[in-house]
Amino acid sequence: MVGSIEQIRQTLATLDKKIEAIGEEFYSTYSGYLTALGQVVQQQLILSGYHVCTQGYPEAFLKLSLSQRQHLQQALKTLAKRGQTELVACLKPIASGASEPSADIMPNTEFFQEAIDLPSEAENALELLLNAARAKRNAQNSPPSTPLEVLVQWQEHLERAIVQQLRTLSRETNRLLQQSEILPKHLPEPVLEAAAKAEGDPVAGTPNLLNLLIEASEKSSEPDEKKELSAAILHVVAVQLRLTELEFNDPAVMTWRNKLRDLKKRLQILAKDYQKKQTERAIAEAQVMWRSTWSNDE
Repeated sequence: MVGSIEQIRQTLATLDKKIEAIGEEFYSTYSGYLTALGQVVQQQLILSGYHVCTQGYPEAFLKLSLSQRQHLQQALKTLAKRGQTELVACLKPIASGASEPSADIMPNTEFFQEAIDLPSEAENALELLLNAARAKRNAQNSPPSTPLEVLVQWQEHLERAIVQQLRTLSRETNRLLQQSEILPKHLPEPVLEAAAKAEGDPVAGTPNLLNLLIEASEKSSEPDEKKELSAAILHVVAVQLRLTELEFNDPAVMTWRNKLRDLKKRLQILAKDYQKKQTERAIAEAQVMWRSTWSNDE
C-alpha cells in the first residue's frame, strides 16, 4: 500500500542525504585515484616516448644531435608533468561539475561501462531512473534536480574528462615526437588525432603504445590523362595512453578504482530505493488529485 505523501517525502529526503554523503566519499576517492593516476601517467608517458625513440624509430633518434635529444627529453618531461597536473585538475566540486559539460568532451558510453562495469538489477534501476530524469530535463531545458542526478552526471562527466585528457596527452606527445623528427613528418594532423583514440593493435610487451598501418595514396607522376593512385602502407608506432592499461599495471591505481566500484554498488542500491519511492509519491499524488476533482453527481 502506498504511504502518505508526507511520509514518502521524508523518506526521499533521507535518501537525498545518504546520496550526498556518498557523493563526499566519491569526491575524496576520486581525489586519491587521480593523484595516483597522474603519477602513473607521468611515468608511462616518458616510458612510452623512450620506447618510440629506441624501439619504434631508433634510426631517426640516432640522427638527432646532442642538443636535439636533450631538447626532446626535456620537452617530454615537461609535457608529462603538465599532464599529471591537468589530470588532477579534472576533479571539480560535485554541484558545479555536473551542470555544464565541456563542449569538447563527448559521451563515451562504452568506456564508462568498461570503467565501472557492474551489471545488476540495481544498475538497471539506476539507468531507468536517470534516463527518465534526463528526458524530462531535456524537454524542459532544466539542470539536474535531485542529488542522485547531480552525482551521477558529475561522475559521468569526470570519467569522460579523464579519457579526454589521456587522449590529449597522447596526441600532444605524438606531435612532439613528429616535430622532433622521430615520427614521420608527412603524417597529417588527422592521423595524429586518430592515433590518440584509434582501435589499433597494442605493441606487444609495451603498454600505451599503438601499432598503426596507414594506407597513404599519392598521385602517380605518369603523364597519362588518367593518373592512377599509388597506395603505400605506412607503419606507425605511436603513443596511446589507455586507462585500462594504466590501471591494470599499477596496484595503487587499481585499488582506488576498486573503491570507486564499491561506491557505485552502494549508489545503485540507493537508486533502486529512490526510484521505488518516487513511483510511490507519483501514485499517492495522483490519487489525491483524482479525489480532489471527482464528483458523485449524476
